[in-house]
Amino acid sequence: MKKLYLIFLSLVYMGAWAQANPTTEDKINTAIDRFVANPNDESLAILSSFEKNTEPKINKSDRAALLAYVILNCNKAYYEDQFEQTNHAVESYEKAWKIYQSNHLQNYDIIEYCLKPLGNLYTILGDYTNAENIIKQYYDLATQDKKNPEAAAQKYAAILNLSIVYQCSGRYYHAIDLLEKTIKATVLTNAQKGNLLNNLGTNYYLSTKGKVVNYETFQKAEKAFLRSITLLQKDESQQEAIYHTYLNLSQFNRDRTDLKAATVYFEKAKKIFEKLPHKKPRQEALFQLENASFLLQQDALPEAQLAIESVFKKLLPNYSSLKSSLPNETDLYAETALLDALDLQANLYQLQNQPKKALAAYVLAFHIEELFQSLLVYENSKIIVQIRNRKRTEKCIEIYQSLFNKEHKNTYLEQAFQLAEKTKSIVLKEHLYQDKNRSRKEKLILEQLQNWNTTITKEQQKGDTARVAIISNAIKKQNELMLALKEIQKPAQKDPETAININELYTKLDTDNAVLVTYFYGDENLYSFTFSDHHLYLNAIYVAHTTGPLIYSFITYFSNPQEITNNPLDYNRSGNAVYKRLKLPKPSSRKNLILIPDGLLNFLPFEALITSATTTTNFAKMNYLLNDFQVGYNNSVHFYLKDITIAKPKKNVLGIFPIFEKTDYALDFSKNEMQSIKNKFDGLFFEKDKATFENFKSNAARYSILHLSTHASAGDTETPASIKFFDQEILYSELYNLEINPDLVVLSACETGIGKLYKSEGAMSISRGFQFAGAKNLLFSLWKVNDFTTSVFMDYFYQFSKKGMSYMSANHRAKLEFLADKTIPNAKKSPYYWSAFVYYGNCNAGEEAFNYTFYFLGFITVFALLLAFIGFKKWKNYKKS
Repeated sequence: MKKLYLIFLSLVYMGAWAQANPTTEDKINTAIDRFVANPNDESLAILSSFEKNTEPKINKSDRAALLAYVILNCNKAYYEDQFEQTNHAVESYEKAWKIYQSNHLQNYDIIEYCLKPLGNLYTILGDYTNAENIIKQYYDLATQDKKNPEAAAQKYAAILNLSIVYQCSGRYYHAIDLLEKTIKATVLTNAQKGNLLNNLGTNYYLSTKGKVVNYETFQKAEKAFLRSITLLQKDESQQEAIYHTYLNLSQFNRDRTDLKAATVYFEKAKKIFEKLPHKKPRQEALFQLENASFLLQQDALPEAQLAIESVFKKLLPNYSSLKSSLPNETDLYAETALLDALDLQANLYQLQNQPKKALAAYVLAFHIEELFQSLLVYENSKIIVQIRNRKRTEKCIEIYQSLFNKEHKNTYLEQAFQLAEKTKSIVLKEHLYQDKNRSRKEKLILEQLQNWNTTITKEQQKGDTARVAIISNAIKKQNELMLALKEIQKPAQKDPETAININELYTKLDTDNAVLVTYFYGDENLYSFTFSDHHLYLNAIYVAHTTGPLIYSFITYFSNPQEITNNPLDYNRSGNAVYKRLKLPKPSSRKNLILIPDGLLNFLPFEALITSATTTTNFAKMNYLLNDFQVGYNNSVHFYLKDITIAKPKKNVLGIFPIFEKTDYALDFSKNEMQSIKNKFDGLFFEKDKATFENFKSNAARYSILHLSTHASAGDTETPASIKFFDQEILYSELYNLEINPDLVVLSACETGIGKLYKSEGAMSISRGFQFAGAKNLLFSLWKVNDFTTSVFMDYFYQFSKKGMSYMSANHRAKLEFLADKTIPNAKKSPYYWSAFVYYGNCNAGEEAFNYTFYFLGFITVFALLLAFIGFKKWKNYKKS
């Protein structure tokens, strides 16, 4: 009977199957329903397995199945985020968006269930460019969807989330402008206005950080927070928003050292937080971070330690404080709360006078930063994330220096140097290394991404006349390309030679007859690492309120020609003061000085510093650093050490000379410059209307020296650096995709070495564009240069290059000859005219060494001919006799 019953059941099941014959859509929906009914780690793993097996079986014409598959991935992503699987959540949302977009699907709120959470996750991961793009795209989608009743709320969410992206990436004034305009011009609910005001207060407050206190801005911040509370309290559903505003008010008052007010607001926040339902582990961890930070400020160290451990317990399932307060490196993942907890732990160790434990905590934080970097594609996001590492590095250098002072072990100095070096031009280094391993398809997508970014930037530069449709389309294309890139991109490979071999460095310095000084420009201190005669010296120079303003003041002398010529004695004193502060080496048997500048020092003409002040007004007789050393620069010690000069078969020049005749920006002396180079070197020279970007691009790969005599601009915080060809103006980032491998790039134009400055990466300048394209040796300018004096300087430079000098030596000798030239008046010998051009690259590049092999072979040939001639004469005489 039992057997018959089982047969009956199976027949019923088969009958049901035969009748229903579930479609792919049905199967997917059933899988979603089963998972949502009981979401946990195990059921999520089952759903993930089902999703992977189902994807290949979906018929691309089955739109119902495709939509169901989109919904499955959105649900999966939501719970992956809930279960702290952020990277998987991003992948699932991206997959859902790609399928929805490429198949033009409808009847699903893709903004609410996919794009909004995806943008928020990008922000959490520090992927700010992707976050900004996806938020702007769903703002456009909401604007276009006239039938969607949620469109207005989604546009508001986009503005709020975009302001958070601006805030996290340090663009506080962008956020303030966006928020103020929205509050003023948009009809909002009390809750919406309250949330925007909370964010506005945060950006006002953050905009004052690291600056002289601006009481007006402080008052605006406090006023915005208090107005936010008033409005949010009118809506019972906004308890979490009120909690965040109270936390902001607490932090705000802590910075004002009003601990009484800070405590009141923190307790209010705590009371609300404890009543919030369904708190996620990350929310609880973030609250404990605030708690730990406040406890540290009150010197309650044991309580702070417990709060920090609570953060680790919430975010790391395997964490146990019994063995160590620090988690295991293998348990860590890309999470900002973990980063902040480790930084707090390091701070606590320092307060407990345990510097080595503090360093161990920072090591783990550096590891998390590497995980973040590996997730990013856009250059801008990588640079912004790297800035966090700079602050951590500065604290580590300070610890290493204190340990050295106590224990006198050189390893501490070397470790401090290695950390400082890791912050130098990381994005540039990574690009040049990764570019060797990229597939052609990957390179093509990256190039297209860059092209669309250029379209966005150039359109935005038009201000009020910018066409929103063009920008929106470009953002849409970028998002599509980004998803395509992630599908084919291999995991980034790390350069195995990132650590500097100190002994190798000493050997190279011996070979180059050089001293090397590399700087780290921090918030509090400027550190100089000097490598000289097989010794490493570390100096800490307080920069916050003394050296920084002094350096800035000296750089302003080069803002126009009159600043120095009108005040030669002041220039002399200022140049000497900066020279002393920067702890530069004294003259020695070493003739070359290699400098790795950092921060504001990227804009400093070191050769024009005054080694000893005098009262002379004769610029040729001032005591410049130029007289003590041949000075060369580089972006990092890594580039200096690893760059091996490969001799070119012959020096030839590709010259670009637009001249711009009969215009307001004509370069009359550019003709003289061109003729001077023509007289010395073979090459191809494009002038006037032939000096186009296309002619440059199509010929650049065939010449050892690329010389561009034109106009350029450093831009500003909003406008990127650019360089003019006859037919168009090119942004620095448009140079990234050039296919070049020159021996030297000479940028005979204004401001080619300056642009928007990032301490971690340097200036976003025209020279950087060429470095990204592969140029290793460059001669470029730090300010607006004079047409006539530049042509004279370049004549000397190429004269010495023709004689076989290295480019670094030719640059040095050209400056000395310029100062010694009796045809140039004293006013034109001001450092403004001769110190603008700096050489970055290899010490020996361009040098034509004595070719012993050639001359030896020549000698053997002549000797053999001579012997043959003597033998012939003897044979002839013998024949006669």
